[in-house]
Amino acid sequence: MLIMTRQSLTVTRRAILAGLLGLSSGCARGRLHSDRPGGPTARIPAIDTHTHFYDPTRPQGVPWPPPADRLLHRPHLPDEFTSLAAATDVVGTVVVEASPWLEDNQWLLDLAGEYPVIVGIVGNLSPGSPAFPQHLARFARDPLFRGIRLGAQALANGLGASGFDDDVRRLADTGSSMDLLGGAAMIGDVARLARLAPQLPIVIDHLPFADWDADAPAARRALQGLVDLPNVYAKVSGVLRPAGTTQAATAQYASRMDLLWEMFGERRVLYASNWPVSNRLAPYEGTHRVVSEHVQARGRAAAESFFWRNSLAVYRWVWRGATPFPGDRP
Repeated sequence: MLIMTRQSLTVTRRAILAGLLGLSSGCARGRLHSDRPGGPTARIPAIDTHTHFYDPTRPQGVPWPPPADRLLHRPHLPDEFTSLAAATDVVGTVVVEASPWLEDNQWLLDLAGEYPVIVGIVGNLSPGSPAFPQHLARFARDPLFRGIRLGAQALANGLGASGFDDDVRRLADTGSSMDLLGGAAMIGDVARLARLAPQLPIVIDHLPFADWDADAPAARRALQGLVDLPNVYAKVSGVLRPAGTTQAATAQYASRMDLLWEMFGERRVLYASNWPVSNRLAPYEGTHRVVSEHVQARGRAAAESFFWRNSLAVYRWVWRGATPFPGDRP
């Protein structure tokens, strides 16, 4: 498997230091992983496939989060993320653009150019709009632009319209992906989308959905329609719940994660935190620890797939660290 490089980027001293911090500190403090009792092996690096970076202090501000949200309405930028990730095995992140403002896609790409810890950008564009082909062509020229995110209502409104369907195929032709934000009600539309563009990697954000907790059979029925669609992936960033804490036993969350492995298999699940929104539930290290403890029990091959190999297959992210990627046989 080949990891892409980006020769055209100028890496600043600040960015190199950030990259080194993410590698050396993160790996140095992470757990040892092993498939044999008493036989520790190399640590498994992780790519966090869902974070949000933004800066409300910009002259134009930000459309999200709102000023009333005192927890989130402050700058959340790569230096802070790198510092938090240093306590884990996370060495890079795919950043998802929450802003609908067109030029905020470029703002993120410019930020990524300075910080190698950002290995890819999932942008915010609207398939079916007249300017979509032009905007996609513009941003897809940058190898760090790895796809777009779409909401459930936009997906439902667009499917079947010729302009939307054509743009979805156009997105697939660029080697990009599509993240989907919604709930259980959109699963049928996800299946339609997957059949429309079988070459397009489709990622369902923030699984497992909260409304499935009380009705596991309903969750299985809903997901069953996706089992045989190999281009649909589960982003495991919705494990913790407000009622839970990271101090609780991992078993508290095991059934939620087990369901996703059962339905998608170990090749179609991706690690993600949803930072900084995850701060509502737990500190970054705690959010990572709960999931990591569960995945480690599945063995090294499964953990590698979850923490970085699957995300590379989906996003084809760009490693730009100051040292080679620390994964085993990328």
